[in-house]
Amino acid sequence: MTNVARVIPRQLPALVVVAMLAACGGGGDEPMAVAASATADGTSTVLQARLTALATEPLSAAEAASLAFMREEEQLAHDVYMYSAQLWTLLPIFSQIADSEASHVAAVQSLLDRYGLPDPLAGLPSGSFSTAEFQALYEELVAASSLGLVDALKVGLQIEELDIRDIEAQKAVVDNADILRVYDQLLRGSRNHLRAYWQALLQQGGSYVPQYISQEEFDAILASPRETGR
Repeated sequence: MTNVARVIPRQLPALVVVAMLAACGGGGDEPMAVAASATADGTSTVLQARLTALATEPLSAAEAASLAFMREEEQLAHDVYMYSAQLWTLLPIFSQIADSEASHVAAVQSLLDRYGLPDPLAGLPSGSFSTAEFQALYEELVAASSLGLVDALKVGLQIEELDIRDIEAQKAVVDNADILRVYDQLLRGSRNHLRAYWQALLQQGGSYVPQYISQEEFDAILASPRETGR
């Protein structure tokens, strides 16, 4: 997979951070329960209120580029998961995590609006990206997701660990408190999604070796409980 980051749902209102899905019913090992726990990652209107309470700070060129990058990366995750949701309708994890990604997209979009930055994906339909690297990555991931349910779940794991790696790297060039707060939320959500996809993959008899983060970090995330908080 190409070393690129992710992209955001373009149809969401610019200044709205969508509330997360309520937890669905189901037994401890049921895919529905796994997916529901993944989407309850704390990205909500509470975050929007806290961002409003924080003063804007001077924005560096690196921070502006970082927001544009994360805008595309979160959209990528959303669009790939929506593609898988349409293919693999018996497993709700794709549509539920896509809804969670929509809230991540909205959070990044709110920062773009807050700082008066252009949306790099304005006017583009789902599955289309402003950079060639993101476009190629999207096409690669949907092709892999089409091969089978297990393959689609592995793609979910690839996207989430790529997100974790890239958000951590982006935090190194950011010092604005509001951006860091959103990035921490995105990281928390990605770790929850990674846990959910892993459990769903195990239920399907699949296996996976991390590609973008170390095996030690991957194992540590899986060994820790689902995270909550705003």
